[in-house]
Amino acid sequence: MLGNEAFARGAYEGGVEVAAGYPGTPSTEILEFLSKYREVHSRWCPNEKVAFEVAAGAAIGGKRALATMKHVGLNVASDALMTLSYTGVNAGFVAIVADDPGMHSSQNEQDTRNYAFFAKVPCLEPSNPKEAKEFVPLAFSLSEQFDTPVLVRSTTRVSHSRGLVPLGKRESVPLRAYTKRAEKFVMIPAFARERRKVLEERLKALEAWVEETPLNRVELRDRKMGIITGGVLYEYLREIAPEVSVLKLGVSFPLPKRKILEFASQVEELFVLEELDPIWEREIKAMGVKVKGREVFPGIGEITPDVILECLFPERKREFVDLSHFLIPRPPTLCAGCPHRGVFKVLRDMKAVVCGDIGCYTLSTLPPLSAMDTCLCMGASISIAEGIKLAHPEMPVVAVLGDSTFVHAGIPPLIDAVYNRTPIVVIILDNGTTAMTGGQDHPGTGRTLMGEETVRLDFVNLARALGVPWVEALDAYNPKRIRESLQKAFSFPGPVVFVVQGLCQLKRPKRKEVFFRVREEICRGCNMCLSAGCPALKKNEKTVTIIPERCNACGLCAEFCPFDAVEEIRV
Repeated sequence: MLGNEAFARGAYEGGVEVAAGYPGTPSTEILEFLSKYREVHSRWCPNEKVAFEVAAGAAIGGKRALATMKHVGLNVASDALMTLSYTGVNAGFVAIVADDPGMHSSQNEQDTRNYAFFAKVPCLEPSNPKEAKEFVPLAFSLSEQFDTPVLVRSTTRVSHSRGLVPLGKRESVPLRAYTKRAEKFVMIPAFARERRKVLEERLKALEAWVEETPLNRVELRDRKMGIITGGVLYEYLREIAPEVSVLKLGVSFPLPKRKILEFASQVEELFVLEELDPIWEREIKAMGVKVKGREVFPGIGEITPDVILECLFPERKREFVDLSHFLIPRPPTLCAGCPHRGVFKVLRDMKAVVCGDIGCYTLSTLPPLSAMDTCLCMGASISIAEGIKLAHPEMPVVAVLGDSTFVHAGIPPLIDAVYNRTPIVVIILDNGTTAMTGGQDHPGTGRTLMGEETVRLDFVNLARALGVPWVEALDAYNPKRIRESLQKAFSFPGPVVFVVQGLCQLKRPKRKEVFFRVREEICRGCNMCLSAGCPALKKNEKTVTIIPERCNACGLCAEFCPFDAVEEIRV
């Protein structure tokens, strides 16, 4: 099983009945796999905060519930997490959060363990797909035993590796009764002060439990070196150094302090091996234990087996056959026929300040488009654009974000732009899917995760309802019209919203009856078509050629050619 499939299977076997999340690599597949189990109500939500709260509500109501997200998604959900740790739950509540060391598909590499310490909630950390399946049912039981939300931390290598996973049966979990308890679930200050005391009492009980749980285990071998580690790094360490003694932490928080002191006394030299922040190292040193961590292992980027070897055993070298010369160079680029390409070429040519957002369109930052100026977090494109416009009223400032991102976090800043009459242009790139994470549905697609038809959010009518004075739908494959509309919008005395519509190539039916070719006798080799960076175009000695097997027949190259050298052929 893929690690994420194992997480889903573990939730299923653990009796989960409600699961909610927002897609984000490396966590996306958990809900996609879970949605195949029809006994579980699974849903994509507009953002992680909503997903967390839906799952929390189900748990308070008496059903085991799961929330899934990537690490930056927990930032969005953290407001709810910090208070749910006070209220506790009813039925089991688990949030699986996937970190991304090395930032393979993320804008930062924050460490979710910080939130466990911050919110004072237990955090479990599996090392492989087998443990991924096993830890989730344990997390539900732990949640109910201690009346607390539980975090399960994954990383890219756990979520996206494969391993043998033994299957079990689904646990039959009866619905827990719900009773009205304002003093527990209504966090006005008077009640919250009492729940704060309950939280500290719970933490003491968890600190006693963590000393006894088999999720933390000591493996004594050669006592010259002892290493405290967990997660996928345990698997790496056992692969390259099976002889060392290890304290494997399956619980990231709270730490088993008594077990750590005992382990430290049994080895000559103690190390702590952890990715990202030195969280365990700080806690262990605060206990007065002499341990080596950051002075040996890096704190930036992903720790691989080769990194561990270089840090601990530089005299050892792993032998492997270098096959890199077989790989075809594949620079990151928007797909052939991507509806975003024309928009960003126009914005670049018009020298607009482009505030971007999270999505595959951030690839427009790279040459040859080189269009995007900023990218911070979900929904920030509009807010950042407002700030830049306040600093430079004379500049043409454009906020660009995708349809799923707009639903996630773009509506409040658009309301702000309307309320404060900020004269920016907002472009919603409506490609009919959550494209960067593989094509998931969202409220703008009219379909749910369970495959049901539902109400489709209309972005044009929504923007008008918010009070945007100028809202217009534009065709993504008509760059001339986009340019004309932008020229007028830059002098408009208020916010403007353009909904640029064009289906993602992952969703768009292939046009087998239409293709394009370059008439070499007309082509002058001006390279205007190449300036949009389409991977279906190839530069020859004097002209340009369209590679048929790559072309998706979007026709943008014909739109950009000033000499009409690209012709449309209909079969």
